[in-house]
Amino acid sequence: MTQAQTRGERMLALRRARMAASPAVLRGGFRPFFLGAAAWALASLPIWLLALSGLADVPSAFAPLAWHRHEMLFGFVGAVVAGFLLTAIPNWTGRLPIAGGPLLSLFGLWLAARAAMYFSEISGLELAATLDVGFYLVLAAVAGREVLAAKNRNLPIVLLVLLFAGANFADYAIALGVAADEGLGWRAGLALVVLMISLIGGRIIPSFTRNWLVKQGITSGLPGQPTGYDLTTIAVTAVALAAWLAAPEGHATGVLSLAAAALQLVRLSRWRGWRTFRDPLVLILHIGYFWVPLGLGLLAASNLGTAVPRSAAIHALTAGAMATMILAVMTRATLGHTGRALTANRQTTLLYALVTLGAVVRVAAPLEVVDYMTGIRVSGAAWFAAFTLFLTAYGPMLFSPRAGEA
Repeated sequence: MTQAQTRGERMLALRRARMAASPAVLRGGFRPFFLGAAAWALASLPIWLLALSGLADVPSAFAPLAWHRHEMLFGFVGAVVAGFLLTAIPNWTGRLPIAGGPLLSLFGLWLAARAAMYFSEISGLELAATLDVGFYLVLAAVAGREVLAAKNRNLPIVLLVLLFAGANFADYAIALGVAADEGLGWRAGLALVVLMISLIGGRIIPSFTRNWLVKQGITSGLPGQPTGYDLTTIAVTAVALAAWLAAPEGHATGVLSLAAAALQLVRLSRWRGWRTFRDPLVLILHIGYFWVPLGLGLLAASNLGTAVPRSAAIHALTAGAMATMILAVMTRATLGHTGRALTANRQTTLLYALVTLGAVVRVAAPLEVVDYMTGIRVSGAAWFAAFTLFLTAYGPMLFSPRAGEA
């Protein structure tokens, strides 16, 4: 046995011991980070709604709207990305998950960044930026080490985390007066999230759909593995989003967004989502992904001279695609990785309905289908209820050992 192999065996033994000695909530990245994401969704949304109504001040150096955008992307979504990545990597590489003290330290860094950002008017943006951007750099380093050690093919996902760190840095740089384009940071962050949904959704949605259909005895017309069409769709989407970063109101951006929306809609139809109506755990993935072509289509309409406001497109991609896919992944991953059956009970089905209602109303508000402020309040209430249900139904699972373990 070589020295490197011996060192590897020692590391694996250390991780096994750390897993066994750790409390259940620290035995997998999805546990603290899914809990943290849901809790932060519940804490930050009322703060934003109160600030929007003029009933509360946010002690952040960011303006209330900028704080809300930043924390939804780099706080809430970032926690889910961390939880998903740290849970998926052991499946990709065959290595033991990060657990115990190292996991607690990483989660603590994310939590400290949230506090520093919220109180940045007092403690300064420099501290918040150091902690917040540093969290993503550490996450990328941890993930990159695991992927490289296993010579795994998922290094591009690690690169996306580094780019997400760059978008986060840009958001701070604008607030600090270092950069001029005030929307570049959050637009870049959102664009990367849409690409992550396209990449990861394109793997898991057809796979889970196919598995479920086969279990139902359906053997024809099954969705297959990604093809050249999927790669083309992702590439066109990436180009459209890059154009949106460079020229957010440009005509060419509208044309490219329309092309990406059409390709994404056809891609989604190839996965046969309508055949999964009897299984909410699978169906919600298709519903969540549907918001991607819809959001891109609304963005195209906004840029091509129609009366569609850009806010409708942004919230189709955030309250729609982002929030729905997050809840779909968090519920399914929690069930699977805690040894529970992959079935949606009434609470799970209801939280899916609530997040969908919230997204529909939030997109309808700027389109003036409903009264704007009423729409925001109804949407916020639905979002709050959805994540409350997630915490009440899934929090005990995240704090408990895997079914059958001590």
